[in-house]
This record gives sequence, C-alpha cells and structure tokens, in this order.
Amino acid sequence: QVQLVESGGGLVQAGGSLRLSCAASGRTLRTYDMAWFRQAPGKEREFVAAISWSGSSTYYANSVKGRFTISRDNAKNTVALQMNSLKPEDTAVYICAADRTRRAVVDRTSQSQYDYWGQGTQVTVSS
Repeated sequence: QVQLVESGGGLVQAGGSLRLSCAASGRTLRTYDMAWFRQAPGKEREFVAAISWSGSSTYYANSVKGRFTISRDNAKNTVALQMNSLKPEDTAVYICAADRTRRAVVDRTSQSQYDYWGQGTQVTVSS
C-alpha cells in the first residue's frame, strides 16, 4: 500500500510560479510510474504530466507543455511539479497518482491506469 500526500498549493497571481510536491509513505516510489492530474470545479479530472519510474521519460498535456516540469527524487520518495507562467485556467485541485504497471509515459494519461491517489492540493491563480 502506498500513501501519497501533496503539498505546495496556494494562491498566486497570473504569471507566477508554484512548486508542488508529492510525498509517499508505505513503500518506495522507485518502482512506480507517477503522474499529476488536476480537477477544476465542475470539470472532469484531467491529466497534467507523467514521469517514468527512473525519471528518464516525461510526458505533458498540451495545455501545460513548456510551462510545467515534472521531476522525481527516488532517494527522498518524492515527486514534484514545477509550475511556471501560471494562468487563471490552471486553477484546480492537483492530485498525484502512482502505478507499478510498466507503460510508455505517452500512454499514461488515463485515470484508470493508476492504483494510488493522493487527496490533492488546491492551486488558485488570480488574474
């Protein structure tokens, strides 16, 4: 069993930056592919970014490509999402997810692929 806890959310002005972190307990994350999803009020949960277990491969939604960077530190059992040039439409609850099944990261956009989820951290971007 893996427990995931997100942190780092908050209120930021458009154009600003935030760094989210996802910390795991219960098991090491080094064998898990990881991802960030987000859910805005009244909208479906959507894929944001994924990273392979080794950190060698990453994949991003078109809406965040070039602005967000996903990374991981397997020694610290954490995954991060650096968010730059934030826009009001990035406002959402950001949730990290983990899965042990080996897949190409480009195929990691579906919620159903992930076994473990955190509770999420709120990100609000004001205009």
